[in-house]
Amino acid sequence: MASVILHKSRKKRLEQGHPWVYKNEIELVEGEPQPGSLVQIYDHRRKFLASGYYNPASQITVRAVSYLPLERMDVDFFAARFSECLNHRQRFVDGDSYRLVYGEADFLPGLIVDRFADVLVVQLLTLGMDHCREAIVEALVKVLGPTAIYERSDVSVREMEGLEQVKGPLYGDAPRYVTILENGLKIKVDIEQGQKTGYFFDQRENRASIKPIMTGWGRRNGIELKEIAELGEEPKLLPVNSKGKVVTFPYWDGATVLECFSHTGSFTLHACKYGAKKVTCLDISEHAIESARVNVELNGFTDRVEFVVADAFDYLRSQAKGMDERTRRALKEGKVDTSVPMTAGGGRTWDVVILDPPAFAKTRSAVKGACRGYKEINLQGLKLVNEGGYLVTASCSYHMRPDLFLQTIQDAAADAGKILRLVEWRAAGKDHPQILGVDEGHYLKFAIFEVRSKTF
Repeated sequence: MASVILHKSRKKRLEQGHPWVYKNEIELVEGEPQPGSLVQIYDHRRKFLASGYYNPASQITVRAVSYLPLERMDVDFFAARFSECLNHRQRFVDGDSYRLVYGEADFLPGLIVDRFADVLVVQLLTLGMDHCREAIVEALVKVLGPTAIYERSDVSVREMEGLEQVKGPLYGDAPRYVTILENGLKIKVDIEQGQKTGYFFDQRENRASIKPIMTGWGRRNGIELKEIAELGEEPKLLPVNSKGKVVTFPYWDGATVLECFSHTGSFTLHACKYGAKKVTCLDISEHAIESARVNVELNGFTDRVEFVVADAFDYLRSQAKGMDERTRRALKEGKVDTSVPMTAGGGRTWDVVILDPPAFAKTRSAVKGACRGYKEINLQGLKLVNEGGYLVTASCSYHMRPDLFLQTIQDAAADAGKILRLVEWRAAGKDHPQILGVDEGHYLKFAIFEVRSKTF
C-alpha cells in the first residue's frame, strides 16, 4: 500500500486526534496511490500514525479513518463503525431520529448520516467516501434495516474535492416527506428540498432548554391565581385579572415569542408546547414558512402562531424604529396629535426573542463581516425584548469563536443600553459529539440571556 511521509516541522495535530493532513504537511508520497484510495501515514521517523484516504486534488490531502493499519474500507469496516454510532445514539438520545454519523467525530470523516425513523439521509462530502458509496449503503442496510436511503450530496464543499453535487435515492423507495418525533413534537421533514439533509438535529436539547422561560408571565399582565368558590363547589385556584374577572384563556401565563430564521419552525413548536401565549414565526423563505405552518397545524398550535415571510434584519429594524417612535410620542404626552399616523411601522415587542441565523462566517476571512451581522441582528433583537424578558441567540459559524461571539453580543447590549445576564450556554446535542483537538467540530454556540435596562 502507498504511504505518506509527513514533515518533521509540522504541527502534531494527527497525534492529538485531528484526522486531517494538509498538502503542505506532506514531505513525500511513496508508491502511486489512486485518488480516493487508502494510504498509510508515517511521521518523519517512519513511525506509523494512521490509515487514511488520499485525494491529491484537495488541500486536505489525507483524512485519517483508523489509527491501526487498514487495508480496505469495505462493508464490514462500515458496519462495525455504524454499530458503534448506533450504540452511542441509543445510549444518549431518546427516539429513533437523530444524526447517526457525524463525520470526523464518529471517525468517518466526510460522511454524514441522518436517521429519520426508518428513512436514512446520507451526505458523501469527500472523494474517499464517494468511492465507498455502495459499501456504505450495504452496511447501513445491514446494521439498521431502513426502508429507504436518500442521498443529499448537493453541497458545494464536494466541488473542493473535484466532485459534482448529486442527490437522489440510493436504496428503497424514499418518500419526499417523513414525520419524526422530537421532544414529543411531530415534525414533518422535507428530505428532498429541505436545507442540507432536511432538518437540524443539533439544536434538539437547546430547543428543550427554552421551557423555563415560556411561562411565568401572567403577573406582568395583572393576572394572579386566587381562590374562587363557584356555586356549590369547593374553592379552587383560578387566574383572575386586575378587574377581578376569571381568565379562561388556557395560556394566560405564557410568553409572547418571536422566532427569526424559523426554517421548519422547530423553536416555535417548542415554545407552544411549553406554554407560550403567542408566537411570531418568521423566515425569508416561503418554503420554510410553509413547512413551519404544516408542523404547527400537525401539533394543533395554529391558534397561537402567526407567520411572517420577511428578511429578519429588515423586520427587526422596522419594529425597533416603530418602538422608538412610540416612545418619542409618549414622552410628548398631550402634545401629540394621535390622529396622525406613525411614520414608522411596527413597534411590537416580545417577552422572548429567538435568533437562530444561518452561518454568517463560512471562512476565516468572513469573520469581520460576520461580527457586524451578528452584532446588528442581536442589537435589533435586544431592543424588542420586554424588560426582564429573554434573548435566545445562536451562531453556527465555526470561525465565530465562543469568546468573540459573546463579545459581539456584549457590544450589541452596550449599544442597546441593556444589561445581559447569561442563564444558559450550550453547544450541539449529544448526537453531535466533539473530539478534543478537532476545533472544527465546536461550531455551535447557543445562549439564553435575561435582558434588563439600567433602571434598577
